[in-house]
Amino acid sequence: MVHQMHYRKGSSGVTLIELIVAMGILTILVSGILPLSYMTYKRSKEIELRQNLRLIRTAIDDYKKMVDDGRIALKLDSSGYPESLEVLVEGVDSNDPDPIKLKFLRRIPRDPMTEDGEWGLRSYADDPDSDIWGGQDVYDVYSQSDEQALDGTDYRDW
Repeated sequence: MVHQMHYRKGSSGVTLIELIVAMGILTILVSGILPLSYMTYKRSKEIELRQNLRLIRTAIDDYKKMVDDGRIALKLDSSGYPESLEVLVEGVDSNDPDPIKLKFLRRIPRDPMTEDGEWGLRSYADDPDSDIWGGQDVYDVYSQSDEQALDGTDYRDW
């Protein structure tokens, strides 16, 4: 007895054309999702950069206000700004009748746009667009990244 194989109509297999169409649709979807996920990643880094810049600049301003109010001793030939970012973390002794150590940051936030996380520094005597730190004090910080933000501005100008 010879067995004959019968194929049923409407079998549940997938044809090559259906597979190619499915792969094409999947490729289109993935090519749309990847740029969107990169934009989301970059936007989150930009938000972190803005927060870190605001945190450090607020600490610098608070330090300067304490010097202007006489709560921190002004050194001779000093602008009143901190000598380094580390001073904001380590703290300084106050001039109060009951001296206390004044700290302005728990830690120095990293620059999320650079590999090493280091900030560019400007002193009070430096030009506003200078890339070289004079070293006298820390008047401002900026990102050392050469990249542009999603809005077209340079990170170093924030």
